[in-house]
Amino acid sequence: MAYVIAEPCIGTKDTACVDVCPVDCIHPRKDEGSFADLTQLYIDPAECIDCGACVPVCPVTAIFPLEDLPDKWKNYVELNANHYAK
Repeated sequence: MAYVIAEPCIGTKDTACVDVCPVDCIHPRKDEGSFADLTQLYIDPAECIDCGACVPVCPVTAIFPLEDLPDKWKNYVELNANHYAK
C-alpha cells in the first residue's frame, strides 16, 4: 500500500483528496450511498499508484505514505485494506 488515511480523517471526511486522485482510489465519494454511514475515507491499496497528490490537499493531515505513518496509527493500514476486501 502506498498511502494510508489515518485517524485525523474520522468525522472530517473532507473530499479534496477524492477530487485530486488521478485513479479514483479514495472512497467513499460524497455521491456514494455509503458516504454518510462511514466515519472516514479510505484508500484502495490495490489501486493507489503512489502519486502523493492527495497528501497536500488534506486539511487535517490524515494521509501518510506507508513508511511515514505514525506508529500510533499503524492499525489504519489494515483498516484501509479491509474496507476494500469486502
